[in-house]
Amino acid sequence: MRASNLVKVAGKSIVKNKMRTMLTMLGIIIGVAAVIALVAVGDGARSRIEQQIQNLGTNMLVVAPGVSSSGGVSRGAGSFNRLRLEDSEKLRNESMFVSAISPVVTTHGQIVGGSGNWRAQVNGVDIDYVTIRDWRVESGSFFTAADVRQGKKVIVLGKTVATQLFGESDPVGQTVRIRNVPVQVIGVMAPKGQTAEGRDQDDVILAPYTTVGTRLSRWNFVSQILASTSSPNDIPAAQAEMAGILRESHDLASWEEDDFEIKNQSELTEAAAGTTEVMTLLLAAIASISLLVGGIGIMNIMLVSVTERTREIGIRMAIGARGRDVLTQFLIESIVMSIFGGAIGVGLGFAGSTVLGNVMGWSTLVNAETVMVALVFSAAVGIFFGFYPARKAARLNPIEALRYE
Repeated sequence: MRASNLVKVAGKSIVKNKMRTMLTMLGIIIGVAAVIALVAVGDGARSRIEQQIQNLGTNMLVVAPGVSSSGGVSRGAGSFNRLRLEDSEKLRNESMFVSAISPVVTTHGQIVGGSGNWRAQVNGVDIDYVTIRDWRVESGSFFTAADVRQGKKVIVLGKTVATQLFGESDPVGQTVRIRNVPVQVIGVMAPKGQTAEGRDQDDVILAPYTTVGTRLSRWNFVSQILASTSSPNDIPAAQAEMAGILRESHDLASWEEDDFEIKNQSELTEAAAGTTEVMTLLLAAIASISLLVGGIGIMNIMLVSVTERTREIGIRMAIGARGRDVLTQFLIESIVMSIFGGAIGVGLGFAGSTVLGNVMGWSTLVNAETVMVALVFSAAVGIFFGFYPARKAARLNPIEALRYE
């Protein structure tokens, strides 16, 4: 028989038993929809985490204090701080791969002004900070290099702090107090959002590090040093170069361990991507069980169909149909049901992921690759579970099949 005739015969057989066909496809529909929806949740979570990491800054490197120990007991990360302003200047002057650098002096204080007061983190930074963090000023302006040199009492507010103190009013030009130190608001940063850990990046006050260091924190050491490179490809070289410069600055012997840590975004991205990838694969594996169940359902219904149509198969063989024609016919029926069920499942998966996103507030992302994999997998299920019934039909003895009641 020609392929077109086989497809036509298979289609008629499927349409003839509509209820059975729908029940047979139900497992495939549910399985594909579950795979699409759950993988969309996993991919959405990964995309959101990657975006949050990117929001931290552009090609950013973070120099943090090292680890100290006492009596063989570690005191944890950041417990041994030898980072000084001189380290930042040395990195700025000697590094070939670093394009921007800023020390960060961190303290907390109660800020009073506008219509109330608010306790926030105060970061003393340099002018390169906005470049490193890829952060723009929404209103007003950022402080200048002259403001940093002179230690001027000027600040730029994060969006959360500005809203808490001034509501919808523009605070630029207003004078507020931090620990009874009067400072002038010269700008408001654009909303940055939360980090992957849920910390509000907009709940912060930015000021020249010289101002914070001399008037608010009386610092001897800087909390961390931020740096960035012109290209992501320069990050490994910059990281190694910075480590060498800092070891020289701290007079560390070759046998001594680093008293600092240098972290980069790629490490954070890889760790987050690895976690979400495992979660996505786990969700996909759970959803795939439904496809397996659907495949078993197809095989059972096809076996019943072979039994019911034994006499029909015998007649076709008697008038010239070959075993491979019968095999192909039943395989086509199985594949068509799987693909059609998969297509319906894709539509329900899209709808399900949208509902999950709207109702649960989750980030969902349906990509073309997931849809193609789900459809191919559903077709593979049809072939795999339809082959045994099709082979059984193809191996029927025509004479015995004609005698079957």
